[in-house]
Amino acid sequence: MGKFVIKKRTNGELQFDLKAGNGQVILTSEGYKAKASCENGINSVIKNSQDDSKFDRLTSKNGKFYFNLKATNGQIIGTSEMYESKASCENGIESVKKNAAIASTEDTSN
Repeated sequence: MGKFVIKKRTNGELQFDLKAGNGQVILTSEGYKAKASCENGINSVIKNSQDDSKFDRLTSKNGKFYFNLKATNGQIIGTSEMYESKASCENGIESVKKNAAIASTEDTSN
């Protein structure tokens, strides 16, 4: 089962990663100044990840594939790792959809 892991960045901001059941990071958030905002971001991923139209499929300058998950207001709430193929990127999206809906939350920011 996947899980959201809240952690503290070196600049003091909080972020969360969504990890698949195998521990691999499949989505990383922006930085948040407050824990409540970070938790709201997690709730937004849970809600928006079930709508395929909220995933922007992109290609980086070096030809690798990645995706952003956007909230209803268009704001990016999470970004994937870089993938070698479009098919791997699609598998990453499916993993976010599957794991976000049932993920627990672990707070390692303290």
